[in-house]
Amino acid sequence: MSTDLASSFFDNFTWIGKYWPMILGGFWTTLQLLFFSLLLGYPLAILVGFGRVSKNKFIYGLATGFVSVIRGTPLLVQLFILYFGLGSLFPAIPHIRQSFIWPVLKDGYYYVILALVLSVGGYVGEIMRGALLSVPRGELEAGRAYGFHGFSLVRRIWLPRAMQAMMPTFAGETVLCLKSTALAYLVSVQDLLGQINIIRSREAITYTPLLVVAVGYLLATLVIEAVFRRFEANFAKTTRPA
Repeated sequence: MSTDLASSFFDNFTWIGKYWPMILGGFWTTLQLLFFSLLLGYPLAILVGFGRVSKNKFIYGLATGFVSVIRGTPLLVQLFILYFGLGSLFPAIPHIRQSFIWPVLKDGYYYVILALVLSVGGYVGEIMRGALLSVPRGELEAGRAYGFHGFSLVRRIWLPRAMQAMMPTFAGETVLCLKSTALAYLVSVQDLLGQINIIRSREAITYTPLLVVAVGYLLATLVIEAVFRRFEANFAKTTRPA
């Protein structure tokens, strides 16, 4: 009887042989969304972090307002506002449909990246603020005594020390961004979940395709955590006092 149950269970996965190109294509789209969101989101987070500790009231207020909006509203709502709200305004602009930028403005793929970039900038930017404030003032004063001022002080001392302090949080934030990409199918982007939903509709099956999605995200998460553990160990070696 147990053999029959096992055979019946694995029979439910026979559809993979038919749809594996779609699954791999969707997974590749998910990884692309993650890559570009982090590539643009982390630099934005650094700017937001410095804005949150700025003594300039305008810059501080702008950064604080940005963080409050991003952290205070659901990512799904932000995505819908960008795609259905902002995206619906562009067609009203004269001649926009004939311009070179129209393929970008009408594609949900780029709105997902924009929403994720803003999300990473808001959440990681606040973490960056805490990391910047955690750097001892004595180290900054010592840097100034050695002739580092302005951008050179930030590049050589303040930012590296802050990055060291927040290094353990990078893996978690990257995994959260990975899981957030699952919202992409709601704006017609065929990521992993989007392709799986097409398969579910065609084959009239529910359970096993979702298991494939879960395994895909789990494997990606394990790889991300392993990479960041290695990166954190190497970073600790390079910053360890001689």
